[in-house]
Amino acid sequence: MTHVQKVMALGEAVSRHVRDGMVIAMGTGLESCIPFAAGHEIIRQGRRDLVLVGPISDILFDQLIGAGCVAKVIAAWVGNVGAGIAYNFRRAVEEGIPRPLAVEDHSNLTVALAVSAAAMGVPYLPARTALGTDIVRDHQRLREVTCPFTGERLLAVGALRPDLTILHAQRCDRHGNAHLWGNLGISLEAARAAETVLLTCEELVDDAIITGDPNRTLVPGFLVSAVAEVPFGSHPSPTQGYVNRDDRFYDEYHEETRARAGFLAWLDRMVLGTQGHAGYLSRLGEDRMARLRPRTPRPAAPVNYGF
Repeated sequence: MTHVQKVMALGEAVSRHVRDGMVIAMGTGLESCIPFAAGHEIIRQGRRDLVLVGPISDILFDQLIGAGCVAKVIAAWVGNVGAGIAYNFRRAVEEGIPRPLAVEDHSNLTVALAVSAAAMGVPYLPARTALGTDIVRDHQRLREVTCPFTGERLLAVGALRPDLTILHAQRCDRHGNAHLWGNLGISLEAARAAETVLLTCEELVDDAIITGDPNRTLVPGFLVSAVAEVPFGSHPSPTQGYVNRDDRFYDEYHEETRARAGFLAWLDRMVLGTQGHAGYLSRLGEDRMARLRPRTPRPAAPVNYGF
């Protein structure tokens, strides 16, 4: 049996699997494992008219919006967890800079239910959340319905199927089977819902490491189309066990991007003016990277899979 070659450089993975106008789920692990490196490569390759899906994407969505890549956001929140506001997001919504931005507003739960419905292959999932709030008013995906069994008023959350989900994981094998731990958010649901999955990882490992702990294989390889080994691929967000959160980076970004000119200078220095992710890491510097590596090992207890 011939295996499809899934392992490739990040630039090739983005070139093959990210097209203009796609609906892309990113930042599905809440504040952890946000695929910043993949987002930066999308910016470098000049993709346009994207629809971004995520509960809490932190400043990744802000960067893609500021770079002019995004036509619409379907999310619960776009901002800077460390500092609050996302300036590019606000400029796009209020002033149309660098281009007008449509927003489909959600709560964390409704966006999770929308993606989960797609993962389950059903047209919607019922909920009680958000009833009586303004978020439901004139919403294309949220509708009040009557339960056919109880007669009670419920909210129907329509399915949301991404064209592509991009995830960052701790480790995976050449087939795309990925070990993932820590905050998961809706990462598993987004992988199952999407037409295609692009996976970046801190470490590409032998098949035996993955098969030796099968219960930790939360993303199965048959869902994955491309794998790229990208150490620090979630920076400045954390990848538990590999990279800690770079709190100072969020504060610096907040200050630099208050004005459009400041963001463009940041974008040129950290993304467009670098030679891929390696150039980005070079801008950070080895000293800063060393400070972000976990200092205290906290391994999980071993599991006996014997019979």
